Amino acid sequence: GRGVAHDDAEAIKWFRLAAGKGNADAQTSLGSMYTEGSGVPKDDVEAFKWFRKAAEQGQSIAQHNLGVMYAAGQGVAHDDVEAVSWFRKAAEQGNAGSQYNLGVMYKNGRGVIKDKAEAVNWYRKAAEQGDAEAQNDLGEMYAEGQGVAKDPAAAVKWYRKAAEQGLASAQFNLAVSYAFGRGVGKDDVEAISWFRQAAIQGFTDAQFNLGVIYANGKGVTKDEDEAIGWFRKAAIQGDANAQAELRIRNLTW
Repeated sequence: GRGVAHDDAEAIKWFRLAAGKGNADAQTSLGSMYTEGSGVPKDDVEAFKWFRKAAEQGQSIAQHNLGVMYAAGQGVAHDDVEAVSWFRKAAEQGNAGSQYNLGVMYKNGRGVIKDKAEAVNWYRKAAEQGDAEAQNDLGEMYAEGQGVAKDPAAAVKWYRKAAEQGLASAQFNLAVSYAFGRGVGKDDVEAISWFRQAAIQGFTDAQFNLGVIYANGKGVTKDEDEAIGWFRKAAIQGDANAQAELRIRNLTW
């Protein structure tokens, strides 16, 4: 809607004209419109077709999207080997999302021989570009000593970068680090702050931990009602420990 009324159908028309003439960016945009169902009926097979045309011309976003579709079996038969191939092409062009995904594939041995050191290598490339998921996962590799020497302080460094971008899992990991003094000085106040930020986003482990903190009065004034409130939020999402805490109190969720 820049300079004209927003009109997905009109956008599709022009993307299609350019895509038909071989413009890789237009082919990628057309694929995205089919994936999202914007201006056209949602059609993963058609999206895949256009992404492939662009990917074969070296368009990195299209290559990344092809990798995602192969990994998920979306619009094409599931094929982790093909997913890795396309992620690698995009990753080598600097696509942070593909670098991260390639790290995941190496960590889990999907479509490639499991290799934790190689996973760390690709996580790091994406993390250094600011990818929050990669920063968090790189932190976990340092925390656990997987593919890299164990280094709790380095783990905290990467957790913090991701947490400050709002990633709930990283906020939880940072909270745990403060709670137990892993890689950083033990600090209940900081732990509670980060648990709360993750819990507000619906991260169940953080919600449960906040419930425990309030139930025990650790770092905060003991508050049973507040504890129950957080246990209930986690329980509703299926957290078994939170459900058990509510049962002990003869409460439902």
